[in-house]
Amino acid sequence: HQQPLLLRFWSVFSLRAAVVGARHATKAGQRIAHAFAEGLAHAGLTIVSGLARGIDAAAHRGAINAGGRTIAVLGSGLRNIYPHEHHQLVEDVVSHGAAVSELPPSTPPHAAAFPRRNRIVSGLSLGTIVIQASQRSGALITARLAGEQGRDVFAIPGPIECRMSAGCHSLIRDGVTLVTCVDQILDELGPLYKKAICTSRPEIHHPA
Repeated sequence: HQQPLLLRFWSVFSLRAAVVGARHATKAGQRIAHAFAEGLAHAGLTIVSGLARGIDAAAHRGAINAGGRTIAVLGSGLRNIYPHEHHQLVEDVVSHGAAVSELPPSTPPHAAAFPRRNRIVSGLSLGTIVIQASQRSGALITARLAGEQGRDVFAIPGPIECRMSAGCHSLIRDGVTLVTCVDQILDELGPLYKKAICTSRPEIHHPA
């Protein structure tokens, strides 16, 4: 029974993209997050996010809906799921990947843990996609950390009158890659910096 579990572990921690954004995302933003995560998962990438309300939850669900893989990085211990209404989502995530935390299992959620959690979200990923973020959004912290870690950062533009688009527009103005479809992200992420070796297929040179 050990070998299938080990193979599943390595398949989860393969090629990854983070999808992050506002907790108070609009319905349109959540649809976009779901669609992008679904498309990236179909292309073979594991979707990483933070299990928060809004964009994060939509991204996890998009990957699950595609039958793909997803990783949730928690800002609390694994016995203290936050937000509380995401208990079922965590179960779904685990059945399609993993829920992880650097904190002891019984640690309750607290404000300082979530910005620290973001460095793991970005660090696990080839690139970070920001979908809706206010000017004081935690998603912008994730984008900054991704840049410091040498990862690619992408932002999706939105209506100029929507305050949830302001953070993405700031990122684009500062030089982050503007994207409007999944193919643009795949083009930017490949070819891989280092080829991936797979026992059942030839060498992989592109995320897809």
